[in-house]
Amino acid sequence: MQRRNLLKHISAGFGYMAFTGISTQAALRDKNPLALKQPHFAAPAKRIIFACMRGGPSHVDTFDYKPMLKKDAGKKHEGRSWLPSVSPFRPRGDSGLPISDLFPNVAKHADDLCLLNGMYSDIPAHPQAFVQLHTGSAQFVRPSLGAWVQYGLGVENENVPGFITIKPPTRVGGAQNYGSAFLPAMYQGTAIGAFGQPLKEASIPNLKSSKRNKGNLQRQQLDLVQGMNRDLLERKQVNPELEGVIESYELAFRMQSAVPDVLNIDSEPEHVKKLYGIGQGRTDDFGRQCLLARRFAEAGVRFIEVTHASWDQHGALKSKLGANCGATDKPLGGLLTDLKQRGMLEDTIVMWGGEFGRTPHVKKADGRDHNNKGFTFWLAGGGFRGGIRHGATDPHGQKAVEGRVHFHDLHATLLHQLGLDHEKLTYKYAGRDFRLTDVYGNVVRDIIA
Repeated sequence: MQRRNLLKHISAGFGYMAFTGISTQAALRDKNPLALKQPHFAAPAKRIIFACMRGGPSHVDTFDYKPMLKKDAGKKHEGRSWLPSVSPFRPRGDSGLPISDLFPNVAKHADDLCLLNGMYSDIPAHPQAFVQLHTGSAQFVRPSLGAWVQYGLGVENENVPGFITIKPPTRVGGAQNYGSAFLPAMYQGTAIGAFGQPLKEASIPNLKSSKRNKGNLQRQQLDLVQGMNRDLLERKQVNPELEGVIESYELAFRMQSAVPDVLNIDSEPEHVKKLYGIGQGRTDDFGRQCLLARRFAEAGVRFIEVTHASWDQHGALKSKLGANCGATDKPLGGLLTDLKQRGMLEDTIVMWGGEFGRTPHVKKADGRDHNNKGFTFWLAGGGFRGGIRHGATDPHGQKAVEGRVHFHDLHATLLHQLGLDHEKLTYKYAGRDFRLTDVYGNVVRDIIA
């Protein structure tokens, strides 16, 4: 009975689910598969914070300035009408980067931003596009970007997970977006909270030990279970599910002492909470996400994703887009300010974007549809050039025509800034070497400082 209770207590709620497929590499033959690893080459960045805007934010209303839309407002194109940007754009910073009034706080960091105005992807449907953004594939179950990063670099702090996802969506691919697929299960992300749940009510289940399993007793019980697990693994030689269980138990044990401190934002000074918009109505929830992202980055987590939804504005564009930007602008500006003040922006990549953009022409008077042919991401820190626009859509913002960047190219470039060659970061599975970018992807060298 004690053994069953222990297994249930330690294993539940830490995001290390079993993955499909048969691994050809027994990662746990090494003493610590999560140990710090040398990158392929020296690089400026150590971690990524991804601000994921699920639903497809409208690029032509936020970070892709298109004056032709105003000039041609109401004119017909392919049976639809051009709709001008719902908010004015202004030149920002010394660079003069044009940014919408919907993001006044992010705009203060214009000289740190690299706008990728030539983004494009393969599919204009939410589930497939969202999964491709996260895994590189819209058709197959593949490891997520965060899992590849953790696999390639290991962890800086063995007491916290190397990959955290905060309030991940339950739809549009669900756990596949932070899964490890055929990589060992220990590289999967750990979820905190869920879409639709206020973050201040979220927690990691079973993080505290029961009173009767404290200290040395819990360690002794865990050693007994792990001894049996390792004995079974030695006999089976290859068992990816068991390998993941062994490592997840150890991580779970270590997390009990470290993670509660990271999750406790009450220890932050009031001026820092104010910077992120915590306790200020609509900015409170995403502000908590962004502050937790900084705290986890500080604690040594490699990949942190924060999510805001939904940006799928087929109608009521002006009011809904304004509400979304109002909820995220101050927290994002606060995150960039905080990282910069702490000297962390230099080695932290902050990335903003969604699974696609929106159409510049519309069916309804106040709504935009899906557009995967051209949209915008932005990057800051991590060795990227600031104050620049890379690539461009056509004069109306319908299609990427210059400096085109596919998700494969984005992934290759992110890995490069972490010191990982996307063509060399491979894992042998089912008789072939797989990689995040499959057989595609080029590093976008023009945006590297």
